[in-house]
Amino acid sequence: MVYWRSVLFVFLGACSYGMLSTFVKLAYKAGFSPGEVSGSQMFLAMVCMWGVALLFSRQRIGTKQCIALMGVGVASGLTGILYYQSLQYVPASIAIVLLFQFTWIGVIIAAIMERKKPGIEKIVALVLLMVGTLLSGNVFTGEFGQFNLIGIVFGLLSAITYALFVIFSGRAASGELSPYTRAAVTLTGAMLVTFIIYPPSFLINGALMSDLLLYALQLALFGGIIPVLFFTLGVSHIGGGLATILSAAELPTAVLLSRIVLHENVTMLQWLGVLIILGGIAFPEFVRKRRANRMQTDIISM
Repeated sequence: MVYWRSVLFVFLGACSYGMLSTFVKLAYKAGFSPGEVSGSQMFLAMVCMWGVALLFSRQRIGTKQCIALMGVGVASGLTGILYYQSLQYVPASIAIVLLFQFTWIGVIIAAIMERKKPGIEKIVALVLLMVGTLLSGNVFTGEFGQFNLIGIVFGLLSAITYALFVIFSGRAASGELSPYTRAAVTLTGAMLVTFIIYPPSFLINGALMSDLLLYALQLALFGGIIPVLFFTLGVSHIGGGLATILSAAELPTAVLLSRIVLHENVTMLQWLGVLIILGGIAFPEFVRKRRANRMQTDIISM
């Protein structure tokens, strides 16, 4: 039960993160800068999460735990900064494809850190995910090469930091701390690194009390609170490799919303890529279930 609940948490956290590109694009159209968007998101997410943590779980946290969790937050904050910069230069449906490269990056990092080769089911899943990514990114139609190089670089850098966030979300987890406290500390790290890169002028010039507040609340919920809290709850129980694969759910979410809300052109090849990605997400669990059923059958027959 804990395993499947953890799988659901990671899946929903990824879907939540997939909504960000649409909200960010809308905020840019409203005239807000990347610094205002990133900073207000992390500030509100941190304040809200600390409010929940203090209300439901007043715990002391050790220095080592605090540093580890804030390190996870730094990875999360850098992901937002780099990803939002990418969205300034390329369409939302392409920016998410670039961020999505974290799938194979994350599995490789997890394999190196755990000193364990990925299972055949994960390798097959990665192949499916890569094929789906190429189709979703319109690589085969030649459109991908027309996009701004700066946006592509920012998108790929965000993939590296997001892979680190997914993996270290599980490694930094501690059973002694409530998920609310862990998420609050993590978001504090994300806010601090964001404020270092983008000084929070929106707190002084009154921008937060304008239309920025609406976008900031949406981004704080779907890009800060839900992903960080759900990844904190789920990754430690299923491992970084599987969490990376499940996190691929954010790409179909982003592509779907970019079509419905932003009215970006999404071709049949891109939709085919999304379907292949969904197959890649489901494949490891399909293999795991068959393996478990086979073992159960063997035990009964003995």
